[in-house]
Amino acid sequence: MALTFKPTLPRDIVQSFKRTSSSIEVSKRLIASASEDVSRTLVEMKTTAAGLSEEEAEERLKEHGPNVVVREHRFVKLRLLIKACLNPLVILLGVLSTVTFLTADTASDMIGGYLMLLMIVLGVMLRFIQESRADTAAAKLKAMIRVTATVLRDGEAREIPLEDLVPGDIVNLAAGDMIPADIRIITCKDLFLTQSSLTGESFPVEKFDIIEPEEGKQPLELRNICFLGTSVESGSAAAVVVETGTRTYLGGMATAVTMTQPPTSFDRGISSFTWLMLRFMAVMVPLVFLINGISKNNWGEAFLFALAVAVGLTPEMLPMIVSVCLSKGAMLMSKKKVIVKRLNSIQNLGAMDILCTDKTGTLTMDRVVLEQHCDVAGNEDDTVLEMAVLNSHFQTGLRNVLDRAILKYHKDNKDIPISVFSKVDEIPFDFQRKMMSVIVQMPDGTHQLICKGAPESVFDVCTGYELEGRVNPIEPFLLEELKEEYDKLSEDGFRVLAIAYRNFDPKTAYSKDDEHNLILKGYVAFLDPPKESAPEAISVLQSHGVAVKILTGDNELVSRKICKEVDLPLEHVLKGSDVEGMNDEQLAVAAEDTVLFVRLSPAHKQRIIKALQSKGHVVGFMGDGINDAPALRAADVGISVDTAVDIAKESADVILLEKSLMVLEEGVIEGRKVFANILKYIRMGASSNFGNMFSVLGASIWLPFLPMLPIQILTNNLLYDFSQVPIPTDNVDPEQVARPRPWSMKEISRFILFIGPCSSIFDYTTYAIMWFIFKCSNLLLIAPPDVAGRFAHAAGPDTTYAAALFQTAWFVESLLTQTLIIHVIRTNKIPFLQSRASLPLIMTSAAIMIAGMWIPFSPLGPLLGFVPLPASFWPLLGMTLLSYMVLTQLVKMWLIKKLWI
Repeated sequence: MALTFKPTLPRDIVQSFKRTSSSIEVSKRLIASASEDVSRTLVEMKTTAAGLSEEEAEERLKEHGPNVVVREHRFVKLRLLIKACLNPLVILLGVLSTVTFLTADTASDMIGGYLMLLMIVLGVMLRFIQESRADTAAAKLKAMIRVTATVLRDGEAREIPLEDLVPGDIVNLAAGDMIPADIRIITCKDLFLTQSSLTGESFPVEKFDIIEPEEGKQPLELRNICFLGTSVESGSAAAVVVETGTRTYLGGMATAVTMTQPPTSFDRGISSFTWLMLRFMAVMVPLVFLINGISKNNWGEAFLFALAVAVGLTPEMLPMIVSVCLSKGAMLMSKKKVIVKRLNSIQNLGAMDILCTDKTGTLTMDRVVLEQHCDVAGNEDDTVLEMAVLNSHFQTGLRNVLDRAILKYHKDNKDIPISVFSKVDEIPFDFQRKMMSVIVQMPDGTHQLICKGAPESVFDVCTGYELEGRVNPIEPFLLEELKEEYDKLSEDGFRVLAIAYRNFDPKTAYSKDDEHNLILKGYVAFLDPPKESAPEAISVLQSHGVAVKILTGDNELVSRKICKEVDLPLEHVLKGSDVEGMNDEQLAVAAEDTVLFVRLSPAHKQRIIKALQSKGHVVGFMGDGINDAPALRAADVGISVDTAVDIAKESADVILLEKSLMVLEEGVIEGRKVFANILKYIRMGASSNFGNMFSVLGASIWLPFLPMLPIQILTNNLLYDFSQVPIPTDNVDPEQVARPRPWSMKEISRFILFIGPCSSIFDYTTYAIMWFIFKCSNLLLIAPPDVAGRFAHAAGPDTTYAAALFQTAWFVESLLTQTLIIHVIRTNKIPFLQSRASLPLIMTSAAIMIAGMWIPFSPLGPLLGFVPLPASFWPLLGMTLLSYMVLTQLVKMWLIKKLWI
């Protein structure tokens, strides 16, 4: 895949890698063949009913390539490593650390550089490890189809590897075969396909060698087209290969799955915050450099100071805080049966406000069960059940899911004495009759033919019906009434079979001719029923602000039934054909108001998710089939289960160890806790940096000396960052996880604009105190005798005591206010009284504040250019801290009242 670069620096440097569209499309040539007769298709494909010659097949293999859904790429790991490095924060930290090492004079000057290098290594390696798993999905798809196909070459049938198949080949299909490519049926007999891998349908679908109308059907509903990845349930067919490899429908899915995932809401949020900080730096650092260089006429000192300011403004702890928060969240979630594959998805799980989910296995039990056994009037009838059980038990043909459901119901209930009956004969199922019969000997020695089949077919061979023990003739005017109950069950989403019987005097053999003059006994109705926990789980998710939408390939009647059972409102239902006829904007509007989407293809699911995302929603998708893989990749957070197919698990971000929405609900809450703690750091860092911008600019203009030495700024920054390390352990208030919390740069910007200047106010009051009360305006200020010796060791040749005293005071005030304000910002309540931080955060905050006050008096003080502060400074500092906390709390409460944060 070629890599091209945009000429300008994009917002996310990784997006400079141009990639193919991930849309999934069905070949136009394949669709066109559905509406053509077979002879026309063979001409179009330049082949005959006898197949291709070996020479022609070899030429086409060179032209079209092997029949594999994914091509191998070279240097995959190297490309992923480069991608992990092409991040604005990583590049910024790399530049600043390099400049720091080049300009550092002492080991202490290099502390900031080492810290930034550590952050780079942690961030790059973590992302590289996560992303290196992406291409394994393609390998899973490829491994699935390493089989052979029966092909006509030179008029003879032979087995060839699937990858050698080419367009124009004629293939023969039998029960159990996988469809080897996208094909057009030439001839078939009783051909039933399992398409659940692509559509999610529970039951096999029948295919025919007919001509389809040109318009009006979705590709997956075309009855003469079969797709790679499906399989033959029963019957046989001959077909012509139309598309192979990446041009097949499954190949398009594979391409979409292996594409680099688009940035999720979390990725976009981190990127937006990083660029916000970069804009701050782009304005502040040059100004600080110019102002100090011009006013103090020392350009070397001005450069080092500007560099220190740049380091101070860089959120270098962001990668580590985010990683620790996410890792801690992943560990806690694993204890709740939620395994996180992609750490960034934890926040997306918490921010999710729409959950799109497949129906089968998520809302339902993922198995067909016998739900009703009733007479022709819809009343429960145990005799109907007995006949159905005898039919399924004694048949020798392949038992389908409905037979297994009947026998499972009998096994669980154990109330039918099968041993008193014996089998006499069997009339096997065929697709013309669409029914089958067994003949059993009754306890009284008579024979009874028990027929089970499609109601429409059984009606045709019945001349009477039984109700309340009486047999009545089926008059023409009664036939429609008898069908009403069947229609009612079908409309309620049930798969229905009719049960009929006929009594015989004993004889030795029976045939299809005996299937007439039957008595209609009743119906057995089947359903993949909803889980008992589903209604409660949906209610809980909705109470947490997560809307649930159903995206299924199944039909509308069945899907409506399930949604009704789990209390999902159905004001609007969209079909795949409706989705196909909408543009992206129309679909985005319709998708917001729709709960149930039916008859969807994998491409439709993907489009719906992207449409919802375009409206600002954070969308999760839960699925476990091949057909769900593209949607899992497109969603902000893809959710699967440990019993899912490999390709679904590889495409997902989160794996549930239990296929339950209740388990998912616990993951949502944990995700919100993780994001709440990440947001605390971002609010603290952003507001602090914004406030420092005003403080440093003002001090640079006002003061004849630097407000803080470069080494002092780096020390302040290092201590402040250390105070925030325990944030991932912090407690989270219940109201902070009650609703989805997506990224909102508006909220962060408001927080910065109103909380940031609060710190600048008290920075300036500290400037005034030191300038006017402690006489730092007098550059000839003499150090008191008890600190004169320490000042001599601390000061450089051009440093005055006034400058050292001012810098020490601002260092202590800045560090204490920044550290203390963590406890105001971390909660929407009153800190310490209504909401307390975790013990590690409290202890670390206290330790850093004590260290900040101790350093000027410690042996480290002279090395960093500090001098002891006078005793009269501390009461003024205490008043400053108290006033700062009160003002920030009032501003925060006002912002909350305005619903701005």
